[in-house]
Amino acid sequence: MSSSQVGDRPSTAAEREGRVLDRIDEFRKRRPRLLESVVTLAHGAGGKSSAALVDSVFVEAFRNPELEQLGDAAVLPLPSGERLAFSTDSYVVQPLRFPGGSIGNLAVHGTVNDLAVSGARPQWLSAAFVIEEGFEISALREIVADMRDSGQAAGIEIVTGDTKVVGKGAADGMYICTAGVGVIPAGRVLSADQVQPGDRVLVSGTIGEHGMAVMLARGELAIEADIDSDTAPVNSLVEALLEAAPSTRWMRDATRGGVGTVCNELAQVSGLAVILDEQSLPVQPQVLGACDMLGIDPLYVANEGKFIAIVPRAESDAAVDALRAQPGGAQAAVIGEVMAEPQGIVALRTAFGGSRIVDMLVGDPLPRIC
Repeated sequence: MSSSQVGDRPSTAAEREGRVLDRIDEFRKRRPRLLESVVTLAHGAGGKSSAALVDSVFVEAFRNPELEQLGDAAVLPLPSGERLAFSTDSYVVQPLRFPGGSIGNLAVHGTVNDLAVSGARPQWLSAAFVIEEGFEISALREIVADMRDSGQAAGIEIVTGDTKVVGKGAADGMYICTAGVGVIPAGRVLSADQVQPGDRVLVSGTIGEHGMAVMLARGELAIEADIDSDTAPVNSLVEALLEAAPSTRWMRDATRGGVGTVCNELAQVSGLAVILDEQSLPVQPQVLGACDMLGIDPLYVANEGKFIAIVPRAESDAAVDALRAQPGGAQAAVIGEVMAEPQGIVALRTAFGGSRIVDMLVGDPLPRIC
């Protein structure tokens, strides 16, 4: 019997599509496998290689129920009945200063945002510095001032830290590691388990600015474009959203791997489909133009001041209105919906009326940007 037939009759296009999706679903449900014998740059890109490294090395070694959630922050119960969110991150960007920000801004915003999208109100940060011998004190003061100003804007304090100095050429100038603690208000729960078919996918603003700004700032691509990083704290936007849409299901800031990777993480853990609408994606023309020239999909470009939220359909209009009323949220939009099928798949409805699958990143398609 021909592979294009079912029984004695030719299979329909829908049946053939169904079989393809079934095979894709079976493949995607496999645990990520670490095949390499050495760490590569791809393991830090936020895609499939990163997932394999984290699952096979770190989760395997430190396994516990909270770690296995693989969220942006651990949610920890206190004897009082309150809950804390605890997050940590490292920042290794080049150049250290770029249009719209610096490694100092990133170090604060990244951890503040991880806490905020976990439902917490960020309170305190620690900061550890690994500084290369020969680094100018004046440049160090400027970066620390950026951290101070970013902390004040986000309403948090940097309360402890550490400093190490390494040999010249050993640290790209400077690395910064931050950890943060926030308090989750009583009754506030955000979880992929709550996501339901029919929910709407929101983005808090235009996508792709940070990754493009850093790439172009390196001067290696001979492309000039007026693009600033979007690095910014999102905790005020998150609070406005949760007030307007109290039944918000889940949130995640779209950093490494961009919106496409975040949506894939949701689809995989929830077992639902995320269907995005290409025409609804807010992308600045200059970002879209740079992406087109470089052959890069803006869905995979990093952001440092934007987040994805899943809200019930009935609350989506109020959520968008609330975000657009806040500084930094003017371009917030509904960009898609959650569906029951095809399970675990992210798809994009294109401007031409077709659709394509948006898979997890494979390899290391973008230079290091955070």
